Amino acid sequence: MSHSPLEAGANRFSGFAGLYDQVRPEPPRELGALLASYCGRPPELVVDLGSGTGLSCRWASGWAARVVGVEPSDDMRSAAEATVGPTVTFRRGWSHDTGLPAGCADVVLAVQALHWMEPAATFAEVERLLRPGGVFAAIDCDWPPVVGDAPAEQAWDTCRRQIRVFETRLAEGASGEELRAPIVPGDREVAAHSGIDAHRQRTLPEGVRSWSKSEHLGRMIGSGRFLWCREIAIASTDSGDAARFVGLLRSQGDYQTLRRHGLDDAVLGVDAFAERVSALLGHDRRPWSFVYRARLGFKAR
Repeated sequence: MSHSPLEAGANRFSGFAGLYDQVRPEPPRELGALLASYCGRPPELVVDLGSGTGLSCRWASGWAARVVGVEPSDDMRSAAEATVGPTVTFRRGWSHDTGLPAGCADVVLAVQALHWMEPAATFAEVERLLRPGGVFAAIDCDWPPVVGDAPAEQAWDTCRRQIRVFETRLAEGASGEELRAPIVPGDREVAAHSGIDAHRQRTLPEGVRSWSKSEHLGRMIGSGRFLWCREIAIASTDSGDAARFVGLLRSQGDYQTLRRHGLDDAVLGVDAFAERVSALLGHDRRPWSFVYRARLGFKAR
């Protein structure tokens, strides 16, 4: 049993590290170069909060001398340690309690992770970790990826809306037939879904807490921990086929939570989604894009 919302959030990502690492994207190369430029020197150390399976650490190792990933999930961290090179290390810790020395980092990252972190304590730790002139980057990508096929992207959105309904039911205590009941047109949770900010105004099951992505920048500014903050958007070029598209949906924490509670792909609409996108996208890889939003906070020099 989890003892806090933060521990519950970490446990949410146990059991599917292999899938996550296989299908999830890395941030764009250009964004790494930009963060290095903002530092005013080649970064000596990047600290990656909520580093997961090490995807963002591997990305950061391409533009920084050393990377330390801080990850509370033993499952995710074990997967990460099996896939990185000599300039990347991992440690168990939290965004608000890394155990790292003050002023050690040129860049602190939170990639697809800040919405799981208590903001005030996290920003205090980021300020402590950054050297003068350092940069904090909270980086998220929009879902679904841009695959150049509108019906496939719409099928993703339809399935994700259904999953939101089931997760909300679970959070409100539904079980059995009440949880599995067919979704009726006009359900409030269907209308509330957002691919850009799925965590806005959410109540999550298992004691998990999350924070709205669209409010990251405002919270960063309001914290008073940074000299200046801004948001940028940048796209990364990628590729994929129907199998990866379906895998990306299955790599979402809400889907995995519902599967643990006994809901199968037929009930969740994932079988119908997979059949639809297989017909639309096929087995040949095609160009994709992921749109990333980076909220940047700069520490005074």
